[in-house]
Amino acid sequence: MNCKFLLLYLAAALGLAACGAVHPNMAFDANRVPAAPDYSNMDNWAAHPDKSDPADLSPAPTSVLDMQKDAPVDVIFLYPTTYTGDSRDQREWNASVLDAKTNRKTDQSPIQYQASIFNGVGRVFAPRYRQAHLHVFFTKKDTVAARKALSVAYEDTKAAFDYYLKHWNNGRPFILVGHSQGALHTMNLIREKIEGKALEPQLVAAYIVGWPVKTNFFKTMKPCQTPEQTGCFCTWRTWERNFGLRRAFEEDVVCTNPLTWTTTEKAYAPKTLNRGGVIRPFEKIYPQVTDAEVYKGILLARKPKFKGSILFRRKNYHIGDLNLYYMNVRENAQVRTQAFLRR
Repeated sequence: MNCKFLLLYLAAALGLAACGAVHPNMAFDANRVPAAPDYSNMDNWAAHPDKSDPADLSPAPTSVLDMQKDAPVDVIFLYPTTYTGDSRDQREWNASVLDAKTNRKTDQSPIQYQASIFNGVGRVFAPRYRQAHLHVFFTKKDTVAARKALSVAYEDTKAAFDYYLKHWNNGRPFILVGHSQGALHTMNLIREKIEGKALEPQLVAAYIVGWPVKTNFFKTMKPCQTPEQTGCFCTWRTWERNFGLRRAFEEDVVCTNPLTWTTTEKAYAPKTLNRGGVIRPFEKIYPQVTDAEVYKGILLARKPKFKGSILFRRKNYHIGDLNLYYMNVRENAQVRTQAFLRR
């Protein structure tokens, strides 16, 4: 399946962007970096409890309710890369938060399909940020530029988090969620701003999905080992089962099973434990869409079954890390929050 077709198919199937052909072809130039976002401007929040946005949506509005209005906690969601080079004008190392095409893709894919998972537990905040181009994760010759582009993106997420703390947190507990590039920034936020700091007691839990978290990345924060544990983190990267069994991955990487919420190796969780994935259309929940098993730092899953899945041949299920376990993640965030509030 070529990249262009895969992009179109997966964008339709999972509500996320997958790959692109246009990428930066010049050295990183600080003078070309778009202006930093002003987080007092509500337009610079893809999701915010004081505005109507796709994070408010539900795949089953009569039973899967948006509970943000009375929620006792907040959720900070850092979305994955949507600046993927699928249009000719996406040649910069960092996206502008004023880029309408990228913002539309962000809103219609990860904000709707991922951030909405958490509207049943907390007020959802998702800052727009000058995300690094998808190319930074694949280039072998522009590594310096890639690091600089990621640094720009991280500084935005940190600025947004600081603005949230100053203006909206008011001592409330919070959950941190990041997928892919957003997960990388979430890891760094935790290490710089939360772990061992005054904020740490306010952290309900972190979901760091789609990025490898080494066992020694954090000094004191531990992986969650039970569904109700708090002050800990969950992380996984999803691969087709048979392909994953044959592939060599990094050593000493943490992986959480989102059907059992443990990191136990080879503890198989059948698809009957899967409360439902949300793929496409958004209004449809697919119960028992796939299974899950932790294996050498990755999550193994059998090919998901959904309308059109016969065309889905990709072995890396990164694009559906959260979508495939939508209802389980949603319910787990509620369980951890209830446990946190009982303390």
